[in-house]
Amino acid sequence: MELITIPGLSAAFCTTGSFLPQSIKTIQTKDTSGISLSMYSLFALGTLLWLSYGLLTNNLPVAIANGVTFLFAAIILGYKIKYK
Repeated sequence: MELITIPGLSAAFCTTGSFLPQSIKTIQTKDTSGISLSMYSLFALGTLLWLSYGLLTNNLPVAIANGVTFLFAAIILGYKIKYK
């Protein structure tokens, strides 16, 4: 692993980890009243595109961070649609 990859992975861990509390709370309470459907739809699409970019460019931090973040965003988006 290149030394330059460490800050990227650290940043990926921090930004991706920030979605975990919201995901857990949403799953436990099924309360999505404070969540914007359009914002999460665009956000999920954006993270999916970043994941694609990371994979196509062999950029491990970008691919991992956005893959996990997309998973969290998709869960919250799914709950928003289901429990609207």
